[in-house]
Amino acid sequence: MRISIHSTGVVLAAAALAASAAVGRAEDKRVELTAPGANPKVVGATAPSVLIHGLGQTIVAQGNMPIENGTAEIPFYGYYGDGPLIPAPGDVQSASHKVEASKSEPDKNTYLVMPGLSGPTANYDYGTHFLFQGHELAGPTATAGTSSSYITRVNLDADGAHRVTLMATTDTSGKPLQGIDGSTWDPWAGKLLFTVENGINGTVYQMGPDYPTFVEDLAGLLGRAGYEGIQNDSDGNIWIVEDSGGGTGKTNSHAKQPNSFLYRFVPKDRTNLLLGGKLQALQVTSLANAGQPIAFHSGQADQDILSQDVKDLHSYGKKFSTKWITIHDTDIDGTNSFDANGLAKSKNCTPFKRPENGQFRPGSGFTQFFFDETGDTNASTEAGAAYGGLGSILKLSQANPSADNGFLTLFFLCDVAHSGLDNVGFWDADHVVFVEDAGDGLHTQRNALDSAYLFDVTEDYSSPQAFPPIRLLAEGRDPSATIDSALSGQPGFQNEGDNEITGFHVSDGDPTTGGILGAKVPTPFQSGWRVFYTQQHGDNMTWEIVSTDPDTCSGARQIPIVLVQRARVTH
Repeated sequence: MRISIHSTGVVLAAAALAASAAVGRAEDKRVELTAPGANPKVVGATAPSVLIHGLGQTIVAQGNMPIENGTAEIPFYGYYGDGPLIPAPGDVQSASHKVEASKSEPDKNTYLVMPGLSGPTANYDYGTHFLFQGHELAGPTATAGTSSSYITRVNLDADGAHRVTLMATTDTSGKPLQGIDGSTWDPWAGKLLFTVENGINGTVYQMGPDYPTFVEDLAGLLGRAGYEGIQNDSDGNIWIVEDSGGGTGKTNSHAKQPNSFLYRFVPKDRTNLLLGGKLQALQVTSLANAGQPIAFHSGQADQDILSQDVKDLHSYGKKFSTKWITIHDTDIDGTNSFDANGLAKSKNCTPFKRPENGQFRPGSGFTQFFFDETGDTNASTEAGAAYGGLGSILKLSQANPSADNGFLTLFFLCDVAHSGLDNVGFWDADHVVFVEDAGDGLHTQRNALDSAYLFDVTEDYSSPQAFPPIRLLAEGRDPSATIDSALSGQPGFQNEGDNEITGFHVSDGDPTTGGILGAKVPTPFQSGWRVFYTQQHGDNMTWEIVSTDPDTCSGARQIPIVLVQRARVTH
């Protein structure tokens, strides 16, 4: 059966196939609706993004959009002011000359509905719907301390002149902001939280949503590590996912040692994080080594890469006991900044294969936390799929979000076609979207750009009859990214190549404690629920995904979720 769809303006779609696979009785089949295959990586060729039938997308901000209160150094949403937006023909990059402006890479999106927020223009009504981003790459002179990364607010109700507001470039000490990756809204503290994925120099910032604002560095409370994913639970604890790549092995030269941890910060007062609290890291108990913790072993990269413990963690059907270990307590250890990754290793907590983001399953009472591992982003990894070299999705289950103990299971083992997973967002109670950031190298190896996949959390993906993940989005490559891909790797060229998917975010913008991610079951396109993502690199476009199905808009269906539901056709 072929499903016909359309393509108009910025609403991008292409022909989708409905494939049938026999399950159970011979007369019973399940039908999958999915976007066509991933866009191939072709030298010099641009490609449109392709969404599943019934979905389209519209631009909410783009890299060359002027910032209303921009500076000479930061004039645009996604570009610094150190060069032209498009390279001139024949222009040559050098140490003192750039053929194009450095790109700031807007990253994780956080959506809030808040009345009364102001901006730099007096007496202007900025509306009530806002999208916040930290920008991942610092400015061209950041190492000299004269430039920084920055935080923007997209004013979704505003006109073009007031669409993007520059919120901050420095913290309260005057220090330039580092490149920011993750973000979330903490309703108890009334602050946005931003993470910096920069190893021993990483941190968490907090910032108010109104303008003017100020940014506080929380390194004395939450430590320094390669922090990325961040969100609250219903008790006001803060969960942080670390993405810090380990060293390669000597014999396993295309694989990396597990080196990243899952953290939980338990504040003394959830309304004021500055009062301190306890930082904990997750410890997983080995099945192979007499109940010992699965731990990091310094100087033993090859052994850890191919250890039985790592293989067990990436095997379906195995269940591991877990325990939260306190690695820093401000009442005991003070409030000087500290190396969280180093403390987690010293306390025998369990490292993972570069986890990036995680989220609580809606309707679970914050008892189920799904997080991904991006893996080695290299099809040649000696770890292969069996040892997590291509990544995974893991599920942590606890009796309640503040419980000390729980258990960990493998939800999905990645392969080359589904690898480099990064951002995450629950579509509804039973379906979660993970998006790829596979990188130029893996794109070339598999001749495929990134995709966003929708997984059924009630599915057993170990079964050969499992309903496969649905490709919700096959990301394309915009003209700027196509140029950058050709220039990537040339001496002096500073920008990334292919586009990647980041900032995938499903939210109704509720800023109350009842609105944290996981508290409500999402209903995209209804009751104020909206879906955003950023096509990072290249033109740095931030998109809102919309429904193109009139029944959805009228409320007859939540979404054309023949999309995401398992459909049975009985003969």
